[in-house]
Parts: sequence; structure tokens; C-alpha cells
Amino acid sequence: MTVKTRFAPSPTGMMHVGNLRTALYSYLIAKHEGGTFMLRIEDTDQEREVEGAVDVINRTLRETGLIADEGPDKPGEVGPYVQSERVKAGIYMKYAKELIEKGEAYYCFCDQERLSSLKKTVGGKEIMMYDKHCLHLSKEEIEANLAAGKPFVIRQNVPDEGTTKFVDDIYGEIEVPNAELDDMILIKSDGFPTYNFANVVDDHLMGVTHVVRGNEYLSSSPKYNRLYNAFGWEVPIYVHCPLITDEEHHKLSKRSGHSSFEDLIAAGFVTEAVVNYVALLGWSPEGENELFSLEELIRNFDYHRMNKAPAVFDIKKLRWMNGEYIKAMDFGPYFLRAEKEIRKVIQKDLDLRKIAEMVKTRIEIFPDIPPMVDFFEALPDYDLSLYQNKKWKVTPEKSLKVLEDLLPKFSEAESWNNDALYEILKKYSEEEGVKAGFTIWPVRIALSGRQVTPAGATEIAEVIGKEETLLRLEKGIALLKASLT
Repeated sequence: MTVKTRFAPSPTGMMHVGNLRTALYSYLIAKHEGGTFMLRIEDTDQEREVEGAVDVINRTLRETGLIADEGPDKPGEVGPYVQSERVKAGIYMKYAKELIEKGEAYYCFCDQERLSSLKKTVGGKEIMMYDKHCLHLSKEEIEANLAAGKPFVIRQNVPDEGTTKFVDDIYGEIEVPNAELDDMILIKSDGFPTYNFANVVDDHLMGVTHVVRGNEYLSSSPKYNRLYNAFGWEVPIYVHCPLITDEEHHKLSKRSGHSSFEDLIAAGFVTEAVVNYVALLGWSPEGENELFSLEELIRNFDYHRMNKAPAVFDIKKLRWMNGEYIKAMDFGPYFLRAEKEIRKVIQKDLDLRKIAEMVKTRIEIFPDIPPMVDFFEALPDYDLSLYQNKKWKVTPEKSLKVLEDLLPKFSEAESWNNDALYEILKKYSEEEGVKAGFTIWPVRIALSGRQVTPAGATEIAEVIGKEETLLRLEKGIALLKASLT
């Protein structure tokens, strides 16, 4: 069997993490088997369509490398690939009427007032189970209503008795009593198909072999199977993905701030890291490795290793993974993004490349950079207790002596680079009979006002320059003297 999968999003907004995972798994299943990955735009819900959403879908797939073999921009032999265009071609109405002729569907002329009277509350939730009223209309009544232009929908005719079974490759065999299945609408009153019906018709006509979707569609699958069976079509292989939750085990919400691909990229995550992490939301690779390029995912992805249990979107783990990707990035593309963050807090003419190098292995996302490097622009106010360090046995009094001793040595320095400056500190430490850390600590505090910095004291001095270094050392001396007198 030649594998063919599809990603069939509705253009209703940003690319949610769940949508991206569906696209990714569909892509990986197809590519792992040397098959075809197709993009289909499902725009039958015209009221919810958002302007520009199709561009978001195309841009996200392009940026993540999930390039479709067939789609609106790459037509194959089974188009059109936009459902509204397929509506105009009369595809869905043709097959709906075929079901009517087979007794598997029927016209429904009930108005909203009658439908509202059928609603009932079950388990605190309001539901509506249609009572098959219009199934019993005579042929003459149906023709009269159609001739009069009375609004209608077309409903699936599900038996009241018996059960419907289907097999999911992840969840196994599932059997549902037919009495629990509503006569779902296939064609809406505006002539557009419902999501459920259009999916079945299109997946068959377009040769889709594996249907990947969220497990919220498990309950609808029996109805899909009844449609396949009614047409005499082969049922595709179902692959339902587990729910994605937040750390509190609630369904990942659009309000979470990191629920969409766009949110994550805007928050400073790397595209490759996002793709890698999303692949692990419901799939377990063999072995201990969790870092995979897209090519490695294609080679390793076996959808039978997907999980049934909900997948927790752990932002801390994603941050860690993103940090690993940043460490491995080539400096060129890394600097393009790092420079933008550095420029948010540094306006001086400093060597931004050196500053970017300092933080490359220390950040997890790019917005980590500004608070880590802002002291290069201006020395912040700092607590003099920072000059106290138990490890190096440094005190404010000892720090004052170190700074006063080193100020003239730095002032006389002819070469102003990290190596030369470190030699000054090293030589002084040897002369005083102390460890280098004892000397470096007060200098770093004076130059940065920070206990933790992305680089050593002499690296900081090299970047901020001789004049600024001397000014900051002088300020440190003045502050310490004032506090100790």
C-alpha cells in the first residue's frame, strides 16, 4: 500500500500546537513510508474563517519544513484542494444525494424552533438528539418542500439499534451503541458540507490511507465508518493523537500564551526545537535520545509507539531543549536573532558579537539575553553585600584593597584585551599569595554590579573598554570607602 496522509486545517486563526502536531505526525507517517503528504484547506465553516489564516497555515508549514507534495499551491490529480472550491464543483451534494437514494441519509426541514424543543440536559451539558422526524416524510411531502424552496439540511440515517465498531491503530477496537449516535448533519442549510461529511468524501476521493487527528474525534469515528460502509468504500487507517494538556493537566488553552506556533516563535523559541518537542507530545522514540532533526524524525518515527495517555506540554522541558538547539546553532543565524535582543538594552558602540558569544551557551530562549547583558550599557545600582564571598573568602574590606591596588595597574595597561588583562590579575594574585578567584570577584562586581555574569571580569572589561572600566572601578572604590567609614 502506498501511504498517503493529509493535513486538513480550517483557516480560523493561528496554528495551535495540536494542529502543528497533527501536521507533523501526518508528514512523518507519509515520509517514513516514502508516501505522499497532502495539504487540504477545510473552509466550509465560513462564519469562523479568519482573514489571513491560510497564509498563517502556509507560512507555518514552510517554516517548519513540512512541505506538502500536493495542495492548493502544488496541484495534483485529485484537486481542487480547497473545500469551498469543491462545494462549487457540486462534489458533496452529489454524494449526499447518493446516500439519500440508498436510504442512508434524508432531507430534514425542521426549523430552529422545533430543533430547540429537542434539547435536553445530560450530565449538566445541553445536548440535542434528533428524533428522525423528517425521515418519515413521504416522497410527496419532500418534493413539495423542495419545490417550495423550504430550507433543509441533509442528515445521516443512523439505525436506532445495534452497534458500530471501528479500529484505531492506537486505541484498538472501539464499539459504540447506535442509539448513542445522532443523525448528524451532512449538508448544511447553506449548501456547504459539515466537517464530518466533507472529510469522509474528500479522504476517499483523494486517496488518503491514514487519517491522523486528535482523540476528540474518537466519538465521531463510528459515524464516519457508517458513511464509508454506506458508500462501499475502504475505511482508512485511523491514528488518533492523545490530548495535549498544560502542567496542571488542563486542556492546553489558547489563553496559555504558548499554545500556538506563532506564540512560541515570538517568545524566542527556535523553529527546529519546537518541531522536535511537538513530536514528543504523544510519541516515544526508542532509546534515551530526545533531540532529533526533522530528517532524523522521519527515519525514526513509528506511529505505533504513540501513547494513549494525555501529553503534558512542559514549558520548562521545551526551554531546556531550545537551549540545546541554540548551543548547536551556527553563529551567523544565531547572531541575527541575538543582536535584536541585545539592541533592546545596549545602544553603545560595543562589540555585540562578543556579547552574543558570551551568552550563547547560557540562554534557553532569546529573550533571556537582555537582563543578562544590560549592565554592559550602564552599571546598575547594586548592593555592596555582593563584595562578600565565602568561597573566595572575600570581604568588602579586602575587596576595597584589591580594587585600589588594581586601578593603577589597569590604568597603565598598554594592551586592552582579555588575555592581557587576565595576566594583570594573575600576576597580582601571585604577588599577593591569593587564588585568582579572590582577585577576580571584586573586579567583576565593580564592573557589572552582578553576582552572576555571562563572562569573566576581564572579558567584561575588554568589551566595555578601558575608560569605562576605570570609571566603574573608581565608583566601586568610592562606594566601598563610603560604606566602611
